[in-house]
Amino acid sequence: MIVKNHPGQRWAIVGGGMLGLTLAHRMSQQGHDVTLIEAAPRLGGLASVWQLGDVTWDKHYHVILLSDSRLRNLLEEIDLDDQLNWVETKTGFYTNGQLYSMSDTREFLGFPPLKLIEKLRLGGTIFYASKIRNWKRLEKMPVADWLRRWSGKGTFEKIWLPLLRAKLGENYRKTSAAFIWTTIERMYKARRTGLKKEMFGYVNGGYRTIINRLAEKLEEQNATVLTNHAIRQVRRSDTGTLEISFADQPARQFDRVIMTTPSSVIGKSCPELSQHELDCLTNTSYLGIVNASLLLKKGLSPYYVTNITDTWVPMTAIIEMSNIVDSAQTGGKSLVYLPKYVPADHTLFNRSDDDIKEEFLRALERMHPEFSRDDVEAFQIARARNVMAIPTLRYSESLPPQTTSVPGLYVVNSAYIGKGNLNVNETISIAEEALAGCLKKELAADFELISA
Repeated sequence: MIVKNHPGQRWAIVGGGMLGLTLAHRMSQQGHDVTLIEAAPRLGGLASVWQLGDVTWDKHYHVILLSDSRLRNLLEEIDLDDQLNWVETKTGFYTNGQLYSMSDTREFLGFPPLKLIEKLRLGGTIFYASKIRNWKRLEKMPVADWLRRWSGKGTFEKIWLPLLRAKLGENYRKTSAAFIWTTIERMYKARRTGLKKEMFGYVNGGYRTIINRLAEKLEEQNATVLTNHAIRQVRRSDTGTLEISFADQPARQFDRVIMTTPSSVIGKSCPELSQHELDCLTNTSYLGIVNASLLLKKGLSPYYVTNITDTWVPMTAIIEMSNIVDSAQTGGKSLVYLPKYVPADHTLFNRSDDDIKEEFLRALERMHPEFSRDDVEAFQIARARNVMAIPTLRYSESLPPQTTSVPGLYVVNSAYIGKGNLNVNETISIAEEALAGCLKKELAADFELISA
């Protein structure tokens, strides 16, 4: 049997997104003394929800793939697998002022913007990437060079380059080929698992259901959850514990602290880290997002995602969530996201909601002539500066150890997704790999195995 050999170390997990929630759930499930600390009024981070008109749904768009085994295992563990719905989806492409369907092989072969040889090279690139297993060697190659080599100049300039610029801006120049590999690999694996059909899933109620269930589990497992607690600093105290000071709350003492927040936040709040660690954290470049959510009286297209290659369009893509989610969950209305990915320091973050709304709606009117502003029942904009660490060349080599130079302080955040594509499944993977890796020995010290 397993019994505690002392009252147990006091663990703090800073950051209440899906990564922090997974860590807190797993650790409190095992009997550890855990406090989850979140700066916002509610848990969830990038998976948090909000009220849009009379609909409560995810602030940012999320889907579940058949290949998302870590996330699906977690949903089964917390008894939500019966709330999971699978839908066959379609994909659109907006290029040269025209909207095309790219949802099956026939449509791919008939795609007018590409010549036959360009289509064959594009398909060959995707197939080849799906067979690569040693992704770390791709970290040494610029994504543009790799795609140009395998897809050819025509395909690269017509398809890949506009898509890279739409997602990464000019940061594509310093991004490694691992970025496109992980995108292709995840989608290809999902199709293979789904018998060649593109199947996406969602849980009834969206991530509100998942986050609420995890919060219930934490309460059952006697974990402490603190929201509205924005941390100021983490420092060693005179007694050897780690003291967390807050902007508007009394300081608290812990034996161990796990930071799951963005690297730039950790660099500012943990001044006792070594200069090398601080340099690694502060030099991590992040991609941010300005994301508009719309409730419409009717949908725009039959596609879940419309990829966009025309450079005049101000959005990265159009995401029509209602082509996956049953309309009963959105009050019979169409839920649409208009994301624009930009660097964390981009001027778009400083523009007013009204300016962005006008620009995005003008683009929709041009792309979809049948669209009317009278169809818009709600329009809200969410901003997040630190969404995804950009996987630069030799990125994994630039990451500091998760066990830091400050005794008891650990860094376990999404920047350790070395392959470079942020999604909830990868976030859960980082948490579970840390529990089996850098945290394992320290967690085991909380308990002593006694043979009966």
